[in-house]
Amino acid sequence: MRRVAIVGRPNVGKSTLFNRLVGRRRAIVDDTPGVTRDIREQPAQLGDLAFMLLDTAGWETAGGEALEARMRRFTERAIESSDVVLFLIDARSGILPLDESFASWLRKRSAKVILVANKCEGRAGQQGLAEAHGLGLGEPIPVSAEHGEGLSDLHEALGRHVEPMPDEDEVADAEVVDPDLDDVPEGRPLLLAIVGRPNVGKSTLLNRLVGEERVLTGPEAGITRDSIRVEWEWKGRPVRLVDTAGMRRRSRIDAKLEAASVADSLDTIRLADVVVVVLDAADMAEKQDLNIAGWVIEEGRALVIAVNKTDLLADDQSGSAKQWRKLRDRLEMSFAQVKDVAIVGFSALTGRGVDRLLPKVFETYEIWNKRVTTPKLNRWLREMETLHPPPLASNGRRIRLRFMTQIKRRPPTFILSVSQPQELGNDYLRFLTNRLRDDFDMPGVPIRLSMRKPKNPYEGRRKPQR
Repeated sequence: MRRVAIVGRPNVGKSTLFNRLVGRRRAIVDDTPGVTRDIREQPAQLGDLAFMLLDTAGWETAGGEALEARMRRFTERAIESSDVVLFLIDARSGILPLDESFASWLRKRSAKVILVANKCEGRAGQQGLAEAHGLGLGEPIPVSAEHGEGLSDLHEALGRHVEPMPDEDEVADAEVVDPDLDDVPEGRPLLLAIVGRPNVGKSTLLNRLVGEERVLTGPEAGITRDSIRVEWEWKGRPVRLVDTAGMRRRSRIDAKLEAASVADSLDTIRLADVVVVVLDAADMAEKQDLNIAGWVIEEGRALVIAVNKTDLLADDQSGSAKQWRKLRDRLEMSFAQVKDVAIVGFSALTGRGVDRLLPKVFETYEIWNKRVTTPKLNRWLREMETLHPPPLASNGRRIRLRFMTQIKRRPPTFILSVSQPQELGNDYLRFLTNRLRDDFDMPGVPIRLSMRKPKNPYEGRRKPQR
């Protein structure tokens, strides 16, 4: 598939055009310059043209090791790896020195550059559109990414570089996959989200896993703003890694942009199969770490705790063991409904111990997908009823556990048919859930068990008249 990169100086509407061509809101859009920092990739379509679209950071002239300079290097790398480059300018603002500087750099690659003048709705952009001819990159294409205007002209220009898709009758319809469905097509990537507080090493971990610098890293907190997806393979198994923005406590979120980033991270958690919550070994199990893990469990996702920077732990074994014990105790106290959560320690910076993470991820994923047959469940239910009979109801009658079945995997979800569900009580339900986890070997994943009352076959029938 052809790769098409959208480039330009900050705040010209690159992410807005990206969302327009992708067909949904995938990139965060804000009036603040420099919102996008990493390279975001997503399949896109314009008419009969299908391609891989790249959203890039705003191009700046900064040098050295400043954040802007690192962002620029990522953008330049995306340009070199792309087949087509959409150079976006803001026609309302006109041509600025930064546009001219970028155009000068792009002219050496002009064979694959398409000049696009954004924000051309109405008359406000006419002067900027005229000025764009002087950039030496050919005829500018006027568009409005926000309103969807000018896309037919853009289609014509892209058609010179991107081959149209085959007719619909020549290919099978693409299957849309909902990660919450029980029946997941074979070969679908495992959706692995990496989440945590700011500056705990999430992006460094992703780069270490894939073996190259795919996302921007640095000492600054909060570099990642969008959720960045990276396609990868681990031992022949496809994995879609998703790096997310750091999630601070809600009381500390005071900017609209940060709130949008956190909302994006929460959406990523909802769609993930397995969520790796990254902790800083120097400050294990802070309250916000537990909050994030709680959101993962509440959404029913498989959870793995990853403790980064373990090379900074106390040198003496007793001090280190005390810190690990404190972490496990806090997890057990906070999440009694999810016992024995997988915990992996490593250093993403040096790579030590990182190789232990993916085996634990796939092990947890298999448990999260476990199905128990109905005959096994009901034999087990009879044993539980004998071992620990349900309490008597308030009316003195015995509560009957009639039937149990698993209605869903991902996470394991069970229905218990009970004669008087309102009388059974949460304590007994917790007892059954804990025994389910122990007896069917399902540690570390959320288990959902709900009750229902069996239907009365005679309910609603009219009594015979005498």
